[in-house]
Formats: sequence, C-alpha cells, structure tokens
Amino acid sequence: MEKADDHCLSKLQLTVPSDDRPSVLRLRELLAACSKSIENGDTHQSEALISELVNYLDCISEAAETELDNGDTESDAFEVLNEIYRFISSPSLDQGTIDTLSFDLPKAVSKFIRVGGCLEIVDSIIDRFVTLCSPRDMLSVLCEALDLQTTKAATCAAPFLSGLSKVIRSIQRRHFEQIKVAVPVVLNALKAVDFETSEGDVNCDTLYARAMDIASSIQSVCVKLVDGKVQEKLHSLLGLYVLQIMALFSVSMSHEVSSCLPFVSKLSSFLPFCGLSYAGLITGFDIDKISNNIIGEDEDDYTACFSYIKHGACLSVLWGFISEEVAQAADEKVNVLKDELTSKQTERWKAIGMFRHILSFAALSWKLKKHAIDFLLCIHGSESFDDKQSDYISYMPSLFAALQAVQIIIMYAPDATLRRNGFDLFKKLLADIPYSQRFDMFRALIMNSDSPSMVGLLLDLVKGEMHAELCQKRAAGSLQVDTKARSEPSFCTPSILELVELVLRPPKGGPPVLPEQSDAVLSALNLYRYVLITEATGNTNYTGVLLKSNLQKSYNEWLLPLRTLVTGIMSENKTDYDEITVDIECALNPVELVLYRCIDLVEEKLR
Repeated sequence: MEKADDHCLSKLQLTVPSDDRPSVLRLRELLAACSKSIENGDTHQSEALISELVNYLDCISEAAETELDNGDTESDAFEVLNEIYRFISSPSLDQGTIDTLSFDLPKAVSKFIRVGGCLEIVDSIIDRFVTLCSPRDMLSVLCEALDLQTTKAATCAAPFLSGLSKVIRSIQRRHFEQIKVAVPVVLNALKAVDFETSEGDVNCDTLYARAMDIASSIQSVCVKLVDGKVQEKLHSLLGLYVLQIMALFSVSMSHEVSSCLPFVSKLSSFLPFCGLSYAGLITGFDIDKISNNIIGEDEDDYTACFSYIKHGACLSVLWGFISEEVAQAADEKVNVLKDELTSKQTERWKAIGMFRHILSFAALSWKLKKHAIDFLLCIHGSESFDDKQSDYISYMPSLFAALQAVQIIIMYAPDATLRRNGFDLFKKLLADIPYSQRFDMFRALIMNSDSPSMVGLLLDLVKGEMHAELCQKRAAGSLQVDTKARSEPSFCTPSILELVELVLRPPKGGPPVLPEQSDAVLSALNLYRYVLITEATGNTNYTGVLLKSNLQKSYNEWLLPLRTLVTGIMSENKTDYDEITVDIECALNPVELVLYRCIDLVEEKLR
C-alpha cells in the first residue's frame, strides 16, 4: 500500500499541505462523525451522515472530472482518496464502522477513476475493505456496485473486478453458489463496455486483465475443493465464463490480431482445465455438456449472461487456427482437428453450423471473419454422403443459417478477396449438401433473400447444377424423352420453372420491379432460355417446359407483361440523358436482349 500512497503524494509535493485543505478537513469531520454515530448505535443519524459523506465525495469527483486542467481540483481528489485510505487503515477504527462504510464508500471512491491516475489508490481502498470485511458481505457489495454501473461509468468497474478476484479466493463455504452469483454480474459489466464504448478505449485492457484474474481465482478455488460434484459444477461455470470472455474480448479488440495473442493464449489455457476440447467446442458437444451442468430450465436470466458462449467456442478454435501459440496453450493440435472434420461429414456439418454464429455476428471484425472463412475452406471434405441415411435432415436448418451468414460476407465484405473466398466457400457448402436436399436448399435461399443480386447468383448456380446433371445423364446414356416422375433426386424437374416464376411473376403479384431487380430478372430469363434450348435440342422434357400449357403460361403471364414493362421504361428514358438514365439503360439492355430471345423461342414452339 505504500506504493499507492507514495504515488499519490508525489503528485502533491507542490500543492498546499493537506492539513490546510478545506476539502480534507471537511472530509475528516464527516468521517469522524460517521464513525461516532455508528459506534453509538444511532442508525438514523449514521445513515444521514453517510449519505452526506457520499454526496460530498461525489461533488469532489465531479469537480475534478469536469475541470481536468485545474491542478487544485485534481490535487483535492488525490488528497481526499489518501485521507480515506488512512482513515480505514487506522488500527483503532471499530470493525462495525468498517462494515457499515463498506456498503457505500467503494461505490463513491470508484467514481474518482474518471479523473485519471487514481486507479491505484482506489484499488487500495477497495482492497482494504476486502481484507477487513466478511467475504460474503463484500461479494454482495461489489456485485451490487458492478450492477449499478452505467454505460458512461462502465470503466469504473475495474476496482470492483479486482476486489471480486480477491473475495472469491477468500470464500470459505458454499463456493459454487456464491461464485455463480458473481459471474453474470461481471459478464454484464464487460458486455456494457464492449458494445457501448468507442473503439480504442484504453480502459478495456485493464478490465479484461482483471476479468482474467477472476478466472484465475475461480480456478484456484476449484483446485482446493474436495467435493467432486461441486468441483465439476465449478469447472463448468469457469468454462462458460471463459467462453463468454473470449467472445467479448474478440469483439472489443481494436488492436492488430498479433497483439491480442498473449491474452487469448492465457485465456485458452483454462480450456483443458475445464475439460473443453477444440473438437467438443466446434461441434457444440462441450457447450451442451457444461450448459446443462449449470443452467436450469427456469433460469432464463442466467442464460442471457452467457449469450455468446457459442461464439466464444468457435472463436477459441479460430484463435488456435490463427496462432500455434494459442493452440499450444489450449493443449490442442489444429491439424488433427482439420483432418477429423475433413473426413467426417456430420462432424463437419456441426462445425459449419456452429461457425454461423460468428459469420453473422455484426460486431465481430472483418479480420476475424476472414480467418473464419479460411478455416472453413480448409475443412472442405470429399466424402460422399449416403442419401438413404435419415439423420442428415436434422443438420439442414443450421446449414441453411450458415449459408445465409456466408451470403452476408459475399454481399457486404469490404475486401474483394474476402468476398471471393466467401463465394468459394458458399459453393463448397452447397456441394457438401446431399443431392436430395440441394434443390430444396437453393429454393429456400432464393425465397428468403431480399437481394436481387444474390437471387441472380443463386439462379446461375442452379443452372450450373442442372447442366452438370444433364451432362452426367448424357454420359450414362440415360436421357429420357418422357416426363414421368422419377424416384431419384434431380434438378431437371418442373420445380425448376417454379424458381423462374418466383422472379418473373412474384408471389405478391405484378411483374418484377425494374431496374432494381434487373440482376434477378436477367438470371431468371437466362435460366428459362437454357431450359428451353436444352430440352428442345435434347429431345427431352424433364421440366415440362415444352408442354403447350406451360409455354402459353410463360408467354402470357411472364414474358409479355415483362416486355410491356421494359419497353415502357426504355421509351420514357429516351428523352433524358442524365447519369441515372444511363445507369437504367445499362441495367435493362441485357434484360431486353435475353427477354426477346425467350419470346422468339416460345413463339417458335407455339406455332
């Protein structure tokens, strides 16, 4: 503690002696009055005096914060804090006075952190209370203080985190129950800082260092426990805490990836202690195991504080992929994990489903998302899947969500290389889906996309799938002229026309909106033209596109209304030559070209 006193007093060498400072004299009067009333058992008077003391400290901290260039107010703040420390360190002070003041003084002195340079002495004051008071009482005091922190004062949480770290080590009984109360309070305080504090806040490093100290304290308690069941629960709680911290830290990082590695390595060292492996984390098995061990069915509030544990699980593995140092700290070999995921399709699907959490996480940096894409590209497998198995259907919802997350990368990533890699991954994920489910996946993605460009891209991929299937049929000599239903899954079915209709005659009615939806319309027309030409030249009719009823429907309900719309827009723009008009014409020219080709083909078949 001498270090803290010397640090503060050294800054006051050129100022007025503390004895002559009105602020310190007034503080001494209030502290003495509080002590006397508490010793006398006058509850009403002591409450009033403590309230006055807190208000007085608030005034000093606010003055020092708002007048940072004023040396006198800053000196007052240092002297006041030193006086409080001297007072509570007095050997003659009654324990009852210490206990009573512990409920209010820690919160009051924490506000001085915003003055700058006061963290060390504030830490010392709170540490003194932790040393002198009951661990159970201080746990409640510190948790309440953390709970009351506002976004503006979130950085005031630092001394309370440090205090909790010491309190946890001092708990004598009911370790799990008391730590379980503290953990969500800590995580919620960190979350408030991460998502509300501007990038580059220097206080984040301090907060996370202290959050790490709390993890170390929980670990030390685990080691001392004799009761195996309680120890197992505390291991699980520590695991959840570490994963949530991993996610919050990864979101808050404003530094280069390399500068984050020491912290992540140290955090990863807790994973094997908690029985967590990369394989268990990336497939979700370990998450379910430790969650079920801690969170009851009726604990929705408790679940909320661990809202990013799945993100943290994926990020734990991702950091190991980024750095061998991190993987070694977690006692893992990433190459072994990649080989396992490459060779086992269901495990790979589980991993892809888990990674959707970070790919769609808006708060996560593009740097980390780039590494996530690279990792998923590394685990692309070549194992053929037996469509006759039924369990793969259960993975389709999570794969659908993962594909939607990759779509976000393709559309919005600021870097062209990342967008290109995202598209490569998108195609590989689709190819990894059993053929019997692939068309349904395409249809679901198209129906749930609000991006015309993405719809156009998906329709182009559908055309590619259809072309590949027809080439296989020709190679096998199995082309059929009839349109009877076939039992094997296929892209060459009447359902292909349903996809075209979704764009050319939207479910909500009317023709598509142009030029906004020109990308989707162009791809739909190209797909329709491809189907027409392929079926006609191959003497087949798998899709039913050559049926007279379908030709008349497409002609009257899709093509003619679209022609009316396109020609109307083009004629309106003939008199204008501004930039917008040129953009519209450039968007509609290819649409018009393919549209008239489709009309010619249909009219030829209807003759």
